[in-house]
Amino acid sequence: MSTGNPVLVESIRAEIKERGPQPFAWFMEQALYHPEQGYYSSGRATIGRRGDYFTNISVGPVFGELLAAQFAEIWERIGKIDNFVIVEQGAYHGEFARDVLESARWRFPEFFSALRYQIVEPFTALQDRQSETLRQYRDRVLWKKSLDKLEPFIGIHFSNELLDVMPVNLRGKLVGIDGDQFVFVESATGAPANQSMLDWIDSLSTKLRRGFVIAIDYGFSRAEFREVLQVRAKHCRLDSPFREIGQADITAHVNWTDLAERGETNGLRVAAFTDQHHFLTGIISESPGLFEKADAKTKRELQTLLHPEMLGRAFQVLALTKDVDLSERLSGFKFARNPRETLGL
Repeated sequence: MSTGNPVLVESIRAEIKERGPQPFAWFMEQALYHPEQGYYSSGRATIGRRGDYFTNISVGPVFGELLAAQFAEIWERIGKIDNFVIVEQGAYHGEFARDVLESARWRFPEFFSALRYQIVEPFTALQDRQSETLRQYRDRVLWKKSLDKLEPFIGIHFSNELLDVMPVNLRGKLVGIDGDQFVFVESATGAPANQSMLDWIDSLSTKLRRGFVIAIDYGFSRAEFREVLQVRAKHCRLDSPFREIGQADITAHVNWTDLAERGETNGLRVAAFTDQHHFLTGIISESPGLFEKADAKTKRELQTLLHPEMLGRAFQVLALTKDVDLSERLSGFKFARNPRETLGL
């Protein structure tokens, strides 16, 4: 049954009636990113206990504190340059950026003084919320509407659960209508399932002059890949993307091998690939004293991020580099296996 934002539902239905069945990527883009009615673009998306789903950022500030340590290490590896840029995409309400900047300010003051933060955010509603969250750091945060607007930079592009919300096509399926209901219809025409992600890395690779791309998300290597579509609202999995349209999150698992290969085609190198448990454990192992006096709340946050049955194995971490010496591993990847073997490259 087709349900959700009635204005958005009618807009999608009218388009399909006029133009015929459409690729699922088009439907997903409307549901999530329609300029006024989309789940994300409208600012309707909510995470955390009272929202629709959990992510690393909603666990608490520990995630940002750990990544701040990894970012500071990258800055040192690159040569402690001035105007070191962190570009974040998919910043939601800005909590991760705030946690990174706060931790860097107190724990890595030299790094903090060299750091410039940029957020790629096309939607005004989200930028307004990010600006409010980051009001204490507005002197060192810039916003860009798209990757195309970025100046070439040296530093890090970071994303957490960005790739899984990029519109995807489903093999052999288009979205049509039967009466007033949306349905899948069979199609012999094919398009790359993850074209949005491939276009994204094409664009990003032209902007990164030197540094790292670090992407955290969930998915599979090509050998294990299967199409997994998830629809969530208020922490419940819905059985169809045609329910709660514009009011529910729609995600698709990432094909990490496709992303890594496309990155290499564009001059990036695959530095590392591992699960979140091993990534964060590596950072902690090289940050003695970081959580020595952790209170009960912080310990619970760490357990949620690290435990294999919580978020530790659900997420993977891919690092791509440009013009960086890879002879010594970053702390986050000290326990990682050979990425080329893991990804089947």
